[in-house]
Amino acid sequence: MSVDADVVVIGGGGAGLAAAVSAAEHGASVLLFEAEKELGGSTQLSAGMLTAAGTSVQRELGIEDTPERFFQHYLDLNQWQLKPGLLKTFCREAGPAVEWLIGLGAEIPAKVSHDAHTPGLTRAGVEDVWRGHVPKDQGYGLVQVLDRARRKAGAEAVLNTRVERLLVEDGRVAGVVADGIEVRANSVIVTSGGFAQDPALRSRYYPDADTAGEDLFVVAAPGSRGDHFAFGEQVSASITGEGWGLLLPTAYFQRLHHWQSGFPPRSRVLVNAHGRRFMDEDASYAVSSGIISAQDGPVWMVFDDRARRDLPPGYAHWNADHVLSEADAGRTLRAGTLEELAGKMNVPADALQATVDRWNAQLPTGEDPEFLRHETLSAKGAAEPPAKIATGPFFAARTLPAELVCTHAGLEIDSSAAVLDVRGDRVPGLFAAGEAGAGVLGFRYVGGGNAVANAVTMGRIAGRSAA
Repeated sequence: MSVDADVVVIGGGGAGLAAAVSAAEHGASVLLFEAEKELGGSTQLSAGMLTAAGTSVQRELGIEDTPERFFQHYLDLNQWQLKPGLLKTFCREAGPAVEWLIGLGAEIPAKVSHDAHTPGLTRAGVEDVWRGHVPKDQGYGLVQVLDRARRKAGAEAVLNTRVERLLVEDGRVAGVVADGIEVRANSVIVTSGGFAQDPALRSRYYPDADTAGEDLFVVAAPGSRGDHFAFGEQVSASITGEGWGLLLPTAYFQRLHHWQSGFPPRSRVLVNAHGRRFMDEDASYAVSSGIISAQDGPVWMVFDDRARRDLPPGYAHWNADHVLSEADAGRTLRAGTLEELAGKMNVPADALQATVDRWNAQLPTGEDPEFLRHETLSAKGAAEPPAKIATGPFFAARTLPAELVCTHAGLEIDSSAAVLDVRGDRVPGLFAAGEAGAGVLGFRYVGGGNAVANAVTMGRIAGRSAA
């Protein structure tokens, strides 16, 4: 058949751009459709961090790491509920994908970074060695690098055009229909993102998000509408990853990405309905949401007025005045003593007092023998321990997993990023990557950079396979 392009890519986020560049590098003519008015998707809104093993960045810092170690950690954290073959490919290819990006112009210096926003290598999650590769200019910078490479490779992008359906002929995907026009291709790659912005699909495929109720807020791109499910239905594609996604723990009053909302005070303690501390307050979100969700009853973040006043200005939510206004409105609890605060929290006063006394006797002196938060603070570059929680009035803000970042249910793919049908066979001519191509992101997010690494790595593989 005559084709309009060798490869059509549906979606221009990190996965779609990586797929388009990769396919073009392998000699294919490429046409990319993006439903929104600009490229970038959720990748552009992210910190841009990629988790990967065995990279030149690690080696220059003297860190010995291998894809095999990464694979073992990844599968163990996800209790081996993911296909080992697919994960082995991802872990093996993530490092080369980082090198590929560097070769395209991404700046990831061989420097130690203590957060997700300073270029370099940082602690991504609960890994045994640091694997978080932070690029200059965050996700926006990453998208700019990929888009420059797309233009240089000659892959055409059509913006503000939402693909309506796949063209399927004789059991094979033969193109797409966009704006009522048939566009024929040898292969199609679905990289349309997740479904975080669609309430009905969230309830169907990620009901945990509904448990946040009115506190839920979504930071995924507007185009995260779950288009991949309709495409998959056309070809009886298998869906995997149901019930999995990434909800970050936040105070109830946060409504934006952390770099816009701000960050909670260092001098804080998280307590459960029994008035007891139960975790390292700075634990990676690879595990923290699960720990909080496992508690009996509401979780409270307790801090004092000194901590409130020490919050840096300029943030939308975590700043001194905003916290005060929330307390004045009665939504954040406030009391002159811990005993009074415990009454408002409906937790045992003696347990809360003992928890704060124990915290004050340990962390401000530099040690946290029970939860080892001093080690986490050190990894974050903290020069001094947090101050005591001792200056009234005292505050308690309800804390729960409520910031929806990405969703993990999508079209099941194999290690070549080919989409599988309900029998487990490949759907001829159809590939997927990123949130739309499921099987890499598990029920446990391995840490910062998991989603972007998945998008770029599997997008790159999809482009190569489709070409």
